[in-house]
Amino acid sequence: MSLSSIQRFTIFVSQRVRRACTLLGKRLLDSQRLKGWFYPPSKVETPAEKYRQFNEDYFADLHAQERMLADEHRMAFYHNAITRHIKPGDRVIDLGTGTGILAAFASRQGAAQVYAVDHSSIIEHAKELAAENGIENVDFEDVHSSKFYLDEPVDVILHEQIGDFLFDEAMVPNVCDLRDRLLKPGGLILPSQFELFCEPMTLHDDRRTPYIWELTDVYGFDFSSMERSRPKDLEYYRLVSCDLGVVKHFLGEPAPIVKVDLHTITESTLPLSVKFTRKVRNPGLLDGLVVFMKAKVDDDLVLSSSPLDPDRAPHWGFRILRLDQSHVEIGDELEVTLTVTDWSDPETWQWTCGVWSCENLTA
Repeated sequence: MSLSSIQRFTIFVSQRVRRACTLLGKRLLDSQRLKGWFYPPSKVETPAEKYRQFNEDYFADLHAQERMLADEHRMAFYHNAITRHIKPGDRVIDLGTGTGILAAFASRQGAAQVYAVDHSSIIEHAKELAAENGIENVDFEDVHSSKFYLDEPVDVILHEQIGDFLFDEAMVPNVCDLRDRLLKPGGLILPSQFELFCEPMTLHDDRRTPYIWELTDVYGFDFSSMERSRPKDLEYYRLVSCDLGVVKHFLGEPAPIVKVDLHTITESTLPLSVKFTRKVRNPGLLDGLVVFMKAKVDDDLVLSSSPLDPDRAPHWGFRILRLDQSHVEIGDELEVTLTVTDWSDPETWQWTCGVWSCENLTA
């Protein structure tokens, strides 16, 4: 079908306009004087700012709150901790109050005043729930904790700023900021004792997903050449699960790689590189490193996200840092190095694991 003169003219004009706009845009970009007017620089967000926005959106979601409230081990841990350690007359900050349940526990325990702080819209539900449940002596503060101020310090900082990677909910900077500004000398942080684990492990055979280049015989089809196309995105090398049926066993004897006491720690005292070894006690495939945490209030009051703990708090996921598969035997030594730029940003975590065979170690 031939084009009419009007159609040809329309095409001609649109091409000229498109070309002129492209040329104009290039000239504006090349002009330092005009570029700022038409192309204002985009704001560069820090990792803390990005997390703050994520936090505000994520914890406003009712499903996120449901998962925490339905986690019986989490709720029992906090109820017992508050019942044991918050005394009548205490003044308490509940950092990241969410639906206000921990603030309610503290109020019912006899706290003279509770300041429930949250910068997510979930705090509006917390206010309604407190009123409907007869909770008194709670002030709901719709503000980020770094902008929260009081005329006098408090006796207790109560929080649940615990991430799957322990540090990825900005626990250390947020709690330490309130500690240094608003906690009485000798005051209590609840909970304050934490351990981070990063254990070499073997997955159950039916839960293992090899790297694509490790698949060398899929009905006679070989994917090994895909190793040349290893993804650059670090998210590809991290997995998350809450399922007790994923990890078969740790290869060595688990031990914390970082211990935290929120009463004394500062961000600057967290190591940015951790190197440790594990002697293989349970042979098998080295599939990766599993990251989990433990929180402790008393010797008999511990919260765990370990993939091998039947009493783990299930709403926390454990994280798997993937490695190229290798088979290890009893007596082999695994040397793990974990380096981070920012503990609260898992995107900055990098890891390696070297394997030293027992034959070479004894040679």
